[in-house]
Amino acid sequence: MKRRLLTLGVASLAMAAAHAAPKPGDWPTYGRDPGGMRYSPLTQIAPDNVARLKVSWTYHMRPAGAAEAAAALPANPETMGGGGGFRRTGFAASEASPLVIDGVMYLPTPYGRVVALDADTGRELWAYKMEGRDQPSTRGVEYWPGTDGAAPEILFGTRSGKLIALDAKTGKPVSGFGTNGIVDMKTPEVMNGASHAPLGMSSPPIVYRNLVITGSRVQEMPTKGARGDVRAWDARTGKLVWTFHSVPLPGEVGHESWEGNSWQQRSGVNVWTFLVVDEKRGILYMPFGAPTFDRWGGDRKGANLFSDSIVAVDAATGKYLWHFQTVHHDIWDLDLPSATLVEVKRDGRTIPAIAVMNKTSILFLLDRVTGKPLYDVTEVPVPTDTDIPGEAPWPTQPMPAAPPPLTRLSFKMSDLNDLTPDIKARCEQIVKDMNIVESRMFQPLRADSAVASFPGSLGGTDWGGGAFDPKLGYYIVNTNALASPEQLSQQADGSWNMKLSYVYFWDQAKRIPCQKPPWGELIAVDVNSGKIAWRQTLGQTDSLPEGMRDTGRPSAGGPIVTASGLTFIGATDDNRIRAFDTRTGKLLWSFDLPASIYGMPVTYRGKSGRQYLATVDTGGFAGAPVNSDAVLAFSVP
Repeated sequence: MKRRLLTLGVASLAMAAAHAAPKPGDWPTYGRDPGGMRYSPLTQIAPDNVARLKVSWTYHMRPAGAAEAAAALPANPETMGGGGGFRRTGFAASEASPLVIDGVMYLPTPYGRVVALDADTGRELWAYKMEGRDQPSTRGVEYWPGTDGAAPEILFGTRSGKLIALDAKTGKPVSGFGTNGIVDMKTPEVMNGASHAPLGMSSPPIVYRNLVITGSRVQEMPTKGARGDVRAWDARTGKLVWTFHSVPLPGEVGHESWEGNSWQQRSGVNVWTFLVVDEKRGILYMPFGAPTFDRWGGDRKGANLFSDSIVAVDAATGKYLWHFQTVHHDIWDLDLPSATLVEVKRDGRTIPAIAVMNKTSILFLLDRVTGKPLYDVTEVPVPTDTDIPGEAPWPTQPMPAAPPPLTRLSFKMSDLNDLTPDIKARCEQIVKDMNIVESRMFQPLRADSAVASFPGSLGGTDWGGGAFDPKLGYYIVNTNALASPEQLSQQADGSWNMKLSYVYFWDQAKRIPCQKPPWGELIAVDVNSGKIAWRQTLGQTDSLPEGMRDTGRPSAGGPIVTASGLTFIGATDDNRIRAFDTRTGKLLWSFDLPASIYGMPVTYRGKSGRQYLATVDTGGFAGAPVNSDAVLAFSVP
């Protein structure tokens, strides 16, 4: 069946027309190109002048009089790691990365608005205000260039499950799209018999030809809720064109991976990060997350496709081509948040490939046409010991021969942080108070103790993902080493839930992790060899004594790369943005910010001809204060 569907898909792909590459000075989609490489051909900002970067302009996202409204906003569970708890400052957190097309910047704000700015000056050109307390998708918007006389559009999802199309020139809703520019994505099929379940979007959709393709944000618990299906809509009318069922229905590929009726009304298994497209071949790649509930699988025995899988489909029709599952029967909330199209050079030929990672930071390099691993993958035995009745941990998990895991995946008490006697004593007390025990890779959770799970709720790699330099063949990614002490407790109905949820293994007051550093790194993987080209600590702990601060820091958000040989990244909780030499990993520039960046920077050329580096800077990650509303653009004077 798989072979027959692949043949049908390839026949359809042959009809896909090649699309023009983005204009060199633009950043027209989240990853700059539909494959998510985050690679800019611009070279005006270069290693020999990057140290001269200065702020060119600042735009403040918070409208006048919005302080009280922002302070009243609920915490964003994704931004905050699920538990909220940031200090209210009248500002609201953002993970957004802007788009820039023909000298105009477009971005969502955390104040219920989508805005267009002059990309050379930061002057506001238009603003679209959403109704009520709805919010645009957290991480960005998408651009459709228009066709057959239709004007270009800015497309985005919302927290409440709306898909909105705005005229890119005016910011007004597109009258022919849905109802006055709005489509209600909460269709009966996707709501799955749970009409009041949450469904929205936290990441931007992606455009392919005249389709706007959407993932979704759904619940992580309880089990029953909205489906995580991926859907394609007509960019001109908003009409639904195709649906891919993320939890396969009877008769569909993968349905047998759910024991009994455990597939019914199952939520999760959604693309909450970024879809990517090979436009030349007409293939859409969907990185799916974990099923509900994501820490206990006693009610869903089986491998649970297509959770934690990269699935390739015909972008025009949604027809299945192939899949690769990175975690079987996920009981750790490992998701599959990162997918990037890359090229691997081997034996004199170039192989079109895709790099995918779940939150373990285990990197799989696959042939993007067939799904076959480019480096051997074996099923390695993993721990199955658990005191949770009815749980059936999968006995093996896939592991590539190369590259090696990019961050820590286990913990022993001998790893406890002993940078200073005071830190060691506090961490020993945390171990005692929370009853924390050692862990191995893919250690199942328990009821009698808190497992020090690495990489933890934050993920070794999360939605920030990586960037690819095609000249060097380097895949650049930031990683975390911050455990979560995770423990289950039984509910009245016999199911299991988290006793400890979105808690980190650190001294929370001082934000000092309780294992030895490094706590955050920037890593370059040579995809042509599968080897680590370089690794660099990313971030510093300013509260530590001089000489101990080069520890690396937890990060969220990702890097970008440029043709001049630079890698830019914010992401860390030390309120800095940095530039590294992509070839060597050498730090070339660092700039102190009002707050930490938890989106991704972008680079573009304005109508002035000047190259800029721009970022949204609010703070607000993992309990940190939200103390800014700034969009900053840097350039070389």
